[in-house]
Amino acid sequence: MRYYVLDRGDQLSVDLSETFHKLAPQYGLQLDAENPDIVVSIGGDGTMLHAFHTFIDRIPSIAFVGVHTGHLGFYADWKSDEIPELVRLMGNQGEMDQIQPRIVRYPLIELEIVKKSGTSSIICLNEFTLKSVDGTVMAEVDINDQVFEMFRGDGICVSTPSGSTAYNKSLGGAIIHPTIEALQISEIASINNRVFRTMGSSLVLPAHHHCDIYSRKEQNLMLTIDHVSMPVDDLISVRCQVAKQKVSFVRYRPFPFWTRVRNAFLG
Repeated sequence: MRYYVLDRGDQLSVDLSETFHKLAPQYGLQLDAENPDIVVSIGGDGTMLHAFHTFIDRIPSIAFVGVHTGHLGFYADWKSDEIPELVRLMGNQGEMDQIQPRIVRYPLIELEIVKKSGTSSIICLNEFTLKSVDGTVMAEVDINDQVFEMFRGDGICVSTPSGSTAYNKSLGGAIIHPTIEALQISEIASINNRVFRTMGSSLVLPAHHHCDIYSRKEQNLMLTIDHVSMPVDDLISVRCQVAKQKVSFVRYRPFPFWTRVRNAFLG
């Protein structure tokens, strides 16, 4: 079993990372920064997003597991004092007397970003947001190549099911179980008048649908993909659809999605 650990960089996370490395050889785990089977994220959800994008070119062949040391670790199954147990289970997973870990696969969003300067594709784990740097966003939103609405407001958020509990939730979007292959479009402070009319509520699109967001004026925009933001002043459009590939998480013990939701938001 090859592994890699990515930590948040604070003292607790660094100490836990060192503890993991010290225990790993006892259970036959081999450190491999290039081709790990499992990537262990120690920190918070931001650390998991960092880990995801660090290995974004190898998403189909690796799995992730999270250790929570922050205030809200929605992607994390393990607490800071459970590192020894996690290492033991990772190392013993091939033994006949051990319960085999379960691999869960969550949908991702694929983006095709078209600019005057070129076209690029990227996938995101949580969400994609489009905001204006110096005013309101003016955009046309098409669904399945048909004009749906003209948007004006602070921005648009497109989230995955697993990301529906993040920024999307604060915008009034629905929480979607991550086994549902879909994406969700949520408005950020839309303006509604005779010229610009929007639904005013989140839209959930299935895997076989797509949406296109067209910039409808010259505007300085900020595109944020998970935890990475980039200024863009020549955007033409962004196509959003459920990606063909999925992200994998290792479950060494049961931790149902709705239990995560309850623990995260209700205590």
